[in-house]
Amino acid sequence: MSTKALFITGASSGIGAATARLAVAKGWHVGLFARSKDKLEALADELGDKAVVLPGDVTKLEDIKSAIADFVAKTGGLDAAFANAGMGLSAAGTDAGDPEEWEQMVSVNILGVLWTAKAAMPHLKERAGHLLLTGSAAGRRHISGSVYGASKWFVHGYGGNLSEEMKEFGGRCTIIAPGMVDTPFFDEPKPDKLQPDDVARAAVYALESDPRCAVNEIFLMPTQ
Repeated sequence: MSTKALFITGASSGIGAATARLAVAKGWHVGLFARSKDKLEALADELGDKAVVLPGDVTKLEDIKSAIADFVAKTGGLDAAFANAGMGLSAAGTDAGDPEEWEQMVSVNILGVLWTAKAAMPHLKERAGHLLLTGSAAGRRHISGSVYGASKWFVHGYGGNLSEEMKEFGGRCTIIAPGMVDTPFFDEPKPDKLQPDDVARAAVYALESDPRCAVNEIFLMPTQ
């Protein structure tokens, strides 16, 4: 039984599901966390006994704590956690934006990252573990009125701060920052943009880098 265990939020589709598939192929056990139990179970059926279905809401700290505890009970420990869950907005900008939608997005994109880090940290300390955060090209530049982009600026800033904090116990934090990715995040397919597998390969590269090497950020952009 592999001792490597990776907990993934937003695991039911897109980047999260692609990372789970690649991690399992590399010998990791994966904890699949998302709201959609049916999608998680379908993915786990595909991945086999290295996958654990952990339904829950990323905006609820207790859901994440409970899921990680269940995962650790099955695997014996936690080597990495991927705070990947995120959402966008239907209306861009400040004047046209929907405050209720902002509140929901902040709960997912900011609090969801904080809750994942908070819940995982005690377990990661035991194994000099690794945190991955899904950032974005939108968190590295200014976009007119973008509240979504501002939420990703938080991820980039917090990820750098986590890197400093985790050095205290030999841990690492990596921000995976893609440009446009062809995922269900968008209503229309984007076949010429990055694919979830591209982002998954970046995530697993960071995880499997030598412990002496802290990969603080991987920034991916589509060539087209």
